Amino acid sequence: MKRILSSLAAGALALSAGFAHAQQDYPNKPVRILVPFAPGGAVDTSTRILTAKLTERLGWQFIVENRPGGNGFIAVQAAAKSPPDGYTLLMAHTGEFSVNPAIFPNVPYELERDFSPIAMVSDAPMLYLANANTPFNSFKELVAEAKAKPGQVAFSSPGTGSINHLAGEWLALAAGVKLLHVPYKGGAPAATAVATGEVALGVMAVPGAAPHLASKRAKVIGVTTAKRTAAGPDWQTPQEGGIPDVDVSIWVGLFAPKGTPQAVVDKLGAEIAKTLEQPEVRQRYGDLGSEPRRMTPAEFTARIKRDLERYRAIVKAADIKPN
Repeated sequence: MKRILSSLAAGALALSAGFAHAQQDYPNKPVRILVPFAPGGAVDTSTRILTAKLTERLGWQFIVENRPGGNGFIAVQAAAKSPPDGYTLLMAHTGEFSVNPAIFPNVPYELERDFSPIAMVSDAPMLYLANANTPFNSFKELVAEAKAKPGQVAFSSPGTGSINHLAGEWLALAAGVKLLHVPYKGGAPAATAVATGEVALGVMAVPGAAPHLASKRAKVIGVTTAKRTAAGPDWQTPQEGGIPDVDVSIWVGLFAPKGTPQAVVDKLGAEIAKTLEQPEVRQRYGDLGSEPRRMTPAEFTARIKRDLERYRAIVKAADIKPN
């Protein structure tokens, strides 16, 4: 019996040593990162900026795999079902974990049940973008126009239930006005609708608004966040325009399937934090209108939950229904 117990103990020690060595040696093969959106979007671009610098710094290899569709469900579920070994990760944004559960009654994944947050990568405001010919140039003038024409000032978004849609509804609720939501199939057509005057207003990411600002077919009323942004230091916040509480941004973050060894999560988080401090990385994110953000997994989880509760309140108050 002693011999058997000794043999079992030796085997367990060998397995433990091998497992520890595998974690210490991580990554010893390419790491696949699933992205719930097509190439070229904010999440995809953020992922490629980060992985390119990690490869440059450390020699780590990454495969960015775009799996768009299904409100992000396709990529998120695939990541949740992947082996928890650190070699399949998920890069997601506000929509997957802080908006979808507020909009849809049956989301097929749960943050704490299925994932271990590794790190927030970036955080970005959006813009309240107006057609250049609209009679309003500030939040106060927009509110006055909306009060004079209840339900007639239209705003575009990339779709019903998008974070952009919620930002528009939150602004209307906080200002005590009624805006008309017009959903489009994506950010580009929603921004174009503002530029052409099809709608008076839209809620846009900074990169999507940039070409229309450059052509002077659109103008910025303000940002969606409670703080100004380095991307446009002169852009006003809703609070500065007399509209309380509104604070909406798009974060991008990295997640691992639940059960991924903590040593792997910690190693990834530490190297991501160092990478985000690199001046050229900060500049590249700044060019996208975003800011690298360093958060512990616990702080990141708390942020996701806080956003979810706020957006649930907006969805309920504005009576937003999924398509």
